[in-house]
Amino acid sequence: MSSEMAMSKLPLKRALVAGGAGFIGSHLVDRLLAQGAEVVVLDNLQTGREANLRHLAADPQLTMIEADICDPLPASLKGQFSHIFNAACAASPPHYQADPEHTMLTNVLGTRNLLRRAEGDGARFLQTSTSEVYGDPEVHPQTEDYRGWVSCTGPRACYDEGKRAAETLAFDFARLGRADVRVVRIFNTYGPRMDPDDGRVVSNVICQALTGDPITVYGDGSQTRSFCYVDDLVEGILRLMAYDGQQPGPVNLGNPIELTVCDLIDRVVALTGSKSPLVTRPLPEDDPRRRKPDISLAQRLLRWEPKVSLQKGLEATTAYFAEELHSGQSRFNKLLSPALAAAE
Repeated sequence: MSSEMAMSKLPLKRALVAGGAGFIGSHLVDRLLAQGAEVVVLDNLQTGREANLRHLAADPQLTMIEADICDPLPASLKGQFSHIFNAACAASPPHYQADPEHTMLTNVLGTRNLLRRAEGDGARFLQTSTSEVYGDPEVHPQTEDYRGWVSCTGPRACYDEGKRAAETLAFDFARLGRADVRVVRIFNTYGPRMDPDDGRVVSNVICQALTGDPITVYGDGSQTRSFCYVDDLVEGILRLMAYDGQQPGPVNLGNPIELTVCDLIDRVVALTGSKSPLVTRPLPEDDPRRRKPDISLAQRLLRWEPKVSLQKGLEATTAYFAEELHSGQSRFNKLLSPALAAAE
């Protein structure tokens, strides 16, 4: 599925995508290669998957280097880059909480390493930040000038505060004239190539519905999220990277249509015909109660807004997970539910 919006053309020569084997990063690589760029992917494969780039293995314009951006950038990373995208960091709570020290250092040391490379190459640098910088927000919807309500000591802080620190580094480099930077704050994104065991609500609900396992509801399910399909998000990222106006500061990218977790579950159950029962669990600590982006800035500066409907996006994402489960490629080897087998 592709966005209905035509992609803004970047004066691309050679792009570095840190985290390019991840969910969002791999879709970004697809688009850059389609535009004719030479692309180098740098990924430690902690949460990224080589399978996400397997369809590009024969493309001579793509180079994959396995390395960690926390370390000095590898000597094999030769040549000059015109654009550097930093999409490297575990982004789901189970993954980034598994090694919180590494999560924090990825955002601080890793971002510094890439910014210094951008400075040396004269490359434009884009930092993928997150709506998590708003924490459990007291302002709704969230605008870019809202400073957030973030716990600096809780279990999510390694990611939330790490991303805030990464933004600080990026804008310090910009203020000092050391690098031309762009910062995108990404709200909940979903689509094909999500990791089925990443613990995010969309992947959890779809996979549990498909396998017939109980669908987990955290809290009472009244907490809200706003879900943006990955094609729309990548379009916005590329438009922001191409933006040549005055430094815009951080830019929210997400879908402003807000729905509860229970609403999402109802849609997935209707789509899959699942008979999975619901099971409730306590709401995780510091889990945001409401999340909805104000995208006025993106609409004005980038002429961007999401185009893929939630129904179409969920259909594409469910089809992807159904194929993953059916082919046995997922990390958890469960059988398809009888309901799905009948539907197929």
